[in-house]
Amino acid sequence: MDPFEGFKAAQKKGWAHFGPVEVFTTPVAAQTVKHAGVRAGQRVLDVACGTGVVAITAARLGARATGLDLTPELVEQALRNAQLAEVEIDFHEGDVEKLPFDNATFDVVLSQFGHMFAPRPDIAIAEMLRVLKPGGTLAFSTWPPDEFIGRMFALIARYAPPPPPGVAPPGLWGDPKVVTERLGDRVKDISFDRATMITPALSPQHHRTTFGRTVGPVIKIFETLSVSDPERLATFCHEYDELAAEYMADNTLRQDFLMTRATKA
Repeated sequence: MDPFEGFKAAQKKGWAHFGPVEVFTTPVAAQTVKHAGVRAGQRVLDVACGTGVVAITAARLGARATGLDLTPELVEQALRNAQLAEVEIDFHEGDVEKLPFDNATFDVVLSQFGHMFAPRPDIAIAEMLRVLKPGGTLAFSTWPPDEFIGRMFALIARYAPPPPPGVAPPGLWGDPKVVTERLGDRVKDISFDRATMITPALSPQHHRTTFGRTVGPVIKIFETLSVSDPERLATFCHEYDELAAEYMADNTLRQDFLMTRATKA
């Protein structure tokens, strides 16, 4: 098997438990859609849509929304969410590195904490721009490497099995300099903003346990080390708790994120 296909197969399995996290990502979806300037009548693609929170937010504003995600369980939940919201959205199971859409189809292409997990950023961004109309808006939310989630990615990387050569760390998508370099002259009017996701947690251990049941890379750490090296897992848990404690106050954990917007040249 192609090593990248094997990597993505493991991602598909790992993110199958992400559904409950929508309680945190739903408020952020409104910020992402607002930052993108989505308007009624626009054709909008939500890449790596998860449970559909961004696509549904856009559809309720009157946009013609489409969503795509690698993990079938999340697509099924997105469909149920759209039915509850009484909006029609065209959801697909698919890969951001192989978008099943024609060139210049969408007015807006969005991603909220999703496309950043594609193993090859150059291919993912080329595909997102390919399906975007000239003059259309590309917008996404990502995790800066110097904030909690970005630092958590770095912690996970020290304990997880190494990915195939060529897989880019997801946290780099949260660095404006890296984003600017990756988009290059294919876009214009690039801009950045910061916002915050607040998640409830009774303790660092409580937060870790929640993520250990729902967030693919953390699930993988527990699956791998609980059998092969329990002592190493205990060390990981200790480091995770120390990191989370830096961002906790009043039974909440602060997760700052970066919002990017650009116009296709």
